[in-house]
Amino acid sequence: MERKGIIAAGNMLVDHVHKIVQWPERGWLAEITHSERATGGAPLNVLLTLAKMHCRLPLQAVGLIGEDADGDYINAMLDQYHVNRQHVQRTTFAPTSMSQVMTDPSGQRTFFHSPGANRLLDLPAFDQLDPTMRIFHLGYLLLLDTLDLADETYGTRAARLLAQMQDLGYETSLDLVSRKGDPRYQPLVLPALRHLDYLVINELEAGEFSGLEIRTASGEPEIDNIARAAALLLQAGVKKRAVIHCPEGAWGQSPDDGGMWIPSWRLAQEEIVGSVGAGDAFCAGFLYGCHEQWPLARSLQLAHACARASLQCANAIDGAKTLDELLAFIDENPVTP
Repeated sequence: MERKGIIAAGNMLVDHVHKIVQWPERGWLAEITHSERATGGAPLNVLLTLAKMHCRLPLQAVGLIGEDADGDYINAMLDQYHVNRQHVQRTTFAPTSMSQVMTDPSGQRTFFHSPGANRLLDLPAFDQLDPTMRIFHLGYLLLLDTLDLADETYGTRAARLLAQMQDLGYETSLDLVSRKGDPRYQPLVLPALRHLDYLVINELEAGEFSGLEIRTASGEPEIDNIARAAALLLQAGVKKRAVIHCPEGAWGQSPDDGGMWIPSWRLAQEEIVGSVGAGDAFCAGFLYGCHEQWPLARSLQLAHACARASLQCANAIDGAKTLDELLAFIDENPVTP
């Protein structure tokens, strides 16, 4: 039987996204010019982006939400886009996770995050998943408190989960959260890498994990160091593809090749409405390419196209385009690796 479909699991939350006139000095007021609510977190952003792509893949969500209005909203969104939510459980012990997201005129976002029910997500939530699905994606490490706990055999409970998923025949994928200066990066990430097929992270996370300078003194991507960071991730256990992305492009590498830099399509500053969820949109496009066994370069081009579309809307979902639209854009705007 050919396995088909993508499961995305982990942090589920609601983003309350606000556009502000400017970031205020401490103690001062900043005007909010627009507010909206949207789903957030790796599984919801990835799955709803894939759903809006009309990719014709089975999609399933796994997570924990509260018995509250934000939880109702998450379930309604999953139903609207026909994503299987059989394994989205609800709890009365914590509210649905939530972020207040402030987006300034440059598109830069700042998060005020309440972990809520995501802190309680644990291994039993992953029992009896659909065995016909192909890829299991987990996000985000360092933001799933119970799964980040130590495990005597695997190092962390998240590593145990990923090992179990591989044993069940899933291809495994992982994303991290960007937390500057967090000393837990290596202790919590290294055990998981041994049980991964795909790793998709951004430049900040790559720098925290590797300790390498990812940008030059003038602010340009230090591609040689990005490549070194990817090689370290592969050496640590990633089996198929390690990807490090930043606004200017992405480095992708497999154990059997030297890697490649695929530039992104640049947007003018005035075209960027918000960057909430752009990394997850990138991941959605990349995972689709992996699912369909596309070459690495083509997978990264689709990932860039998904991220570009996401940047042109304030929340993580509204900018998502169909697969046909994305492929037409790629073909009409070729980039050179």
